[in-house]
Amino acid sequence: MSLRESATDMRDELVRLRHALHREPELGLDLPRTQEKVLAALSGLPLDVRLGERLSSVTAVLRGALPGPTVLLRGDMDALPVSERGGEVVSQAEGRMHACGHDLHTTMLAGAAHLLAARRDRLAGNVIFMFQPGEEGPGGAKIMIDEGVLDAAGERPVAAYALHVISSVLPHGMFITRGGPMMAAADRLVVTVRGAGGHGSTPHHARDPIPVACEMVTALQTMVTRGFDVFDPVVVTVGSFHAGTVDNVIPDEARFEATIRSFSAASHARVQERAVALVRGIAAAHGLEVEAGYEVNYPVTVNDHAEADFVGGVVREAYGEERFVTAPQPFTGSEDFSFVCDQVPSAFVALGACPADADPAKAAYNHSAEARFDDAVLPDGAALYAELAMRRLGLELSR
Repeated sequence: MSLRESATDMRDELVRLRHALHREPELGLDLPRTQEKVLAALSGLPLDVRLGERLSSVTAVLRGALPGPTVLLRGDMDALPVSERGGEVVSQAEGRMHACGHDLHTTMLAGAAHLLAARRDRLAGNVIFMFQPGEEGPGGAKIMIDEGVLDAAGERPVAAYALHVISSVLPHGMFITRGGPMMAAADRLVVTVRGAGGHGSTPHHARDPIPVACEMVTALQTMVTRGFDVFDPVVVTVGSFHAGTVDNVIPDEARFEATIRSFSAASHARVQERAVALVRGIAAAHGLEVEAGYEVNYPVTVNDHAEADFVGGVVREAYGEERFVTAPQPFTGSEDFSFVCDQVPSAFVALGACPADADPAKAAYNHSAEARFDDAVLPDGAALYAELAMRRLGLELSR
């Protein structure tokens, strides 16, 4: 029986696990109930299991009956602080929702563990199953790396793979990836401009921080268009701006926050220097003080070209030519799987999970309170994880 056929036979179990995870979402690094569900799903399998110390991670190692190298498979587990609207499987935790589909990733990875464990006698090498909390901001992947996930089998993986479902844009059941940059780096710029408040009718007696902060917002956009190559883009979006309380009082300070996205290591390094220098220069020109905090969060997610090509070949052979497409450009979201990519040849793969009866062009996107993910993709996701591990280990063994 093929991996796809075995995964299809597991469909009901996969759906039950996914629904249980969806109804009880947890945030950040501390996911005790999610961890319990994962451990229960893996119970009875021939796995070496280790739990995280600083986070509710699960690292499980399957050692094949035949000698060989190691491959890592990653699934993230945390939810978002979003209140779910509508749908058939609704979160029972107020203000929390699996709006990014991590409940599907966790389920698929648990399914892959069952599929591979059943074929352990044919497995030439080891598989690390990386069940990771804290992808949505806290950087759980980096913490798991610090706690030794990459060395859990005794040697570094020769390859690592991650799947991510998408609730819109991509047609149902379609796999997509690319070699090179796959997801953007994401940083955070926090700027506080400090002046001296006063009466709104006499601004010359005050030092108004608002127009200076506004000038900074505009100048950041000019910095992008005039300071960076259009073919190596940078995106700066100011998503938060706060100042003042009423119309006729000049406040003492104005504060704004921006997300900054970049797609190469060079631009990622340079945009930090340029953005901070820019806001400091504008503040100095107006005689105001400024505090500029720049948080480097996730680096660029860079797929290894050979591993991305390998994924494409596996999908075409196992699922059909029509089920795979090469991404023409990177996605502008970010991913902390990037920390794995920095140390192991890796491929990050997206899977269209828009309900089959919905229009991907109109469906709500990931992170939306109305995002919907189709259970029908669970068997294919679990099977692809397993296919990638088995074929990659077999490929390495034949070299």
